[in-house]
Amino acid sequence: MFNRKLRLGFLVLAVLISLTGCRPLSKNSLTLAGSTAFQPIVEMAASSYNLRHKKTLVNVQGGGSGTGISQVEEGAIDIGNSDVFASEKKGIKASQLKDHQIAVTGITPIVNPKTGVRNVSQKQLIGIFTGKIKNWRYLGGKNLKIIVINRSIGSGTRNNFEKWGLAGHRSMVAQEQSSTGTVCKIVGATPGTISYIAFPYISNKIQPLSINGVKPSKQNVKTNKWKIWAYEHMYTLKKNDKNTRAFLRYMMSNNVQQKIIPKLGYIPVSSMNFKRSENGTLSNSEGGRAKVDGSHTNGS
Repeated sequence: MFNRKLRLGFLVLAVLISLTGCRPLSKNSLTLAGSTAFQPIVEMAASSYNLRHKKTLVNVQGGGSGTGISQVEEGAIDIGNSDVFASEKKGIKASQLKDHQIAVTGITPIVNPKTGVRNVSQKQLIGIFTGKIKNWRYLGGKNLKIIVINRSIGSGTRNNFEKWGLAGHRSMVAQEQSSTGTVCKIVGATPGTISYIAFPYISNKIQPLSINGVKPSKQNVKTNKWKIWAYEHMYTLKKNDKNTRAFLRYMMSNNVQQKIIPKLGYIPVSSMNFKRSENGTLSNSEGGRAKVDGSHTNGS
């Protein structure tokens, strides 16, 4: 009887190990999920952290900002990654969560290089995405029909582009894509197309648009001259364990802030000259406060 129970115990242990990637379950494991835009940073940081802390296993999953925020609120995961504020998601009790802002990403409208346009006003940008301007010739470009490519409803990139780039206007009904890579391929291959992406995905196959003469650059984001940008958030419950706190400290370390984040094309939150609240209120390092212009224009 004893040997039979012993064999059964070993069998259960073997099943558990196989279900956890040939690694015994650990009380020191952390699970993170959410924003796919933020995911490259988190995955690289988690890999580095796992090498430095052998007794802690950090698991990183995607799912989108809404998934990350809702799952951390439910206690299903340790950290929820998001590129929007938790209070912007319906049904979320943001007061129960703690916001850790790790990085910043700029967002820019992009067009096919054959369009012949490199700069628009914000009013013109709104006209394009609301369907009022239908041909590039009206903006000094080629005689090409404007083809709008949107990100999917619920996308953090779309939410931030409409909020800061379109001054709160909703984009017209148009083709939607969930993948940034697909957006870049379509815009790069199709004359007349326009969409929007995060800075790290800019390539020579697409043309970023300046707005009101301001270029979409990291430096202009840091000084808030370019206002279409977003925080990459890590949300936790207000009460969290020491392993979670240790990983969050690592995300703010020099290795992540000065090496991993810039390497991937994002901006360390520690490099920003201003801090911006959800409603657009700015505070600088001296503690002074300024209000973003109500029109959210991108003028210098």
